[in-house]
Amino acid sequence: MATRDELSEFLASVERRAFKQAQFAVRDPEAALDIVQDAMIKLAESYGSRPANEFPLLFTRILQNVIHDHFRRQKVRSNWITLFSALTPDSEDADPLETLESQAGSVQAESAVDKFEREQVVAIIEEEVGRLPARQREAFLMRYWEEMDVAETAAAMGCSEGSVKTHCSRATQALAKALRARGVTL
Repeated sequence: MATRDELSEFLASVERRAFKQAQFAVRDPEAALDIVQDAMIKLAESYGSRPANEFPLLFTRILQNVIHDHFRRQKVRSNWITLFSALTPDSEDADPLETLESQAGSVQAESAVDKFEREQVVAIIEEEVGRLPARQREAFLMRYWEEMDVAETAAAMGCSEGSVKTHCSRATQALAKALRARGVTL
């Protein structure tokens, strides 16, 4: 059984990535914050006493369900989903896309022009990830940002491992094509 500290540590370790995933899905930072908070509360209330090694898969599934619930509510209410804006890195444990380093060296050593170019590349990548179909985006984020293996991703998405591989392959091909078309080379 997990302790309170283990649950707190887990939630702290996934909050930024969960926010990013929710933000890509709903394209509204405020709604994404609400979704992540709801998912964290549901994990703590319903599964907080489970072993800590079960938290990643449980939380991923809960997060996806809360995102789906959000869309169901939005459909009923007929609200527009607003466009999301790129996040600015404000801590050392930021997402990989938020901490791209310039070719010349570290983030601390880069010029204002390099930082601006990096932020533009991050914004373009985020925009293109946001344009992926929902299942492709979900598989892509779990596999490459959450660093889940194929089996874990399949379990979290409720599909076969082959489907995960197909979704990831299509997502990476679509992203590569879209980024090349926009002049982004990594």
